[in-house]
Amino acid sequence: MSDKNDGANRDATKRSARERLQAERERQKTRDKRRRTLIVAAAVVGVLGLATVVGVIAANTGKDSSAKGGPVVAPSGATGKDALAIQTGKPEARSTLTVWEDFRCPACKAFEDNYRDTIHELEAKGLLKVDYHLVTLIDGNMGGSGSLKGANAAACAQDAGKFTEYHDVLFQNQPEEVDDAYGKNAKLLELAAKVDGLDTPAFRACVEEGTHNSWVAKSQEAFREGNFRGTPTVLLDGKDIFSDQANPLTPQKLKEQVEAAAKGSGGAGGAKGTAKTSPSASASASATSSASGSRGDGKSSPSASRTAAEGTARSSTGGSSGD
Repeated sequence: MSDKNDGANRDATKRSARERLQAERERQKTRDKRRRTLIVAAAVVGVLGLATVVGVIAANTGKDSSAKGGPVVAPSGATGKDALAIQTGKPEARSTLTVWEDFRCPACKAFEDNYRDTIHELEAKGLLKVDYHLVTLIDGNMGGSGSLKGANAAACAQDAGKFTEYHDVLFQNQPEEVDDAYGKNAKLLELAAKVDGLDTPAFRACVEEGTHNSWVAKSQEAFREGNFRGTPTVLLDGKDIFSDQANPLTPQKLKEQVEAAAKGSGGAGGAKGTAKTSPSASASASATSSASGSRGDGKSSPSASRTAAEGTARSSTGGSSGD
């Protein structure tokens, strides 16, 4: 009887061990399954997270100061192909000066300071009209958004019929190239106070909302597609008159060419080499024309811009030097 009990106990013990082992195996399977589930879930979350990051990167790639989002809203009276030019002067003027400019570009300021008075004089006489194209090269080269926001503000001034005055104020008060002061709307609004009647609720809303940002971006795209070498790019009746090193432009030469065109005796090249200018004026024009504050190859050239500005200061033509 005792042997039977011992055998039953051993069998029970074996069954209990097998059952415990089986239960442990089931628990292990459950743990493994849970672990695999967690690993898969973590992988899914990781992939989704990576996709989100990639999406953000993709969304921001190229989303520089061009701010291409939103509809393209051209400023009032914009003209030319795709309405990308702001024209000043009288439409019937025989000669057309095409200027591609960036409000952060030092060489553009040098050009404006040296030629501003001559351009306004020719416009007032009805001899010249100017098509201004606003670009954002310095934003791309140096970072920031001052080129974009400055151009948008100038377009807002065009809506208010105050483009010329505000355009001149922006160049006369241009900050250092590395200073993105025009990237702040407050600065642009502060300068608007220098133009009588410009600082209105409508102008402020236009500046703060970036109404013409996409239009400016489209202008920059046109500049890039035009393969221009840098800013400023200056064309008289379609001919590049500003980068000719053999015949450097001066305000006097510009005046003579425009006056000759008005008389029907010549065009952009009609006064080649005939202008009488002082050596200092010629040197100034040469320095200005050879400098480019922002080159078409995407490289900024502050030193060249400074050379242009210094040459302008020495000019005998007496261009405005700014406030």
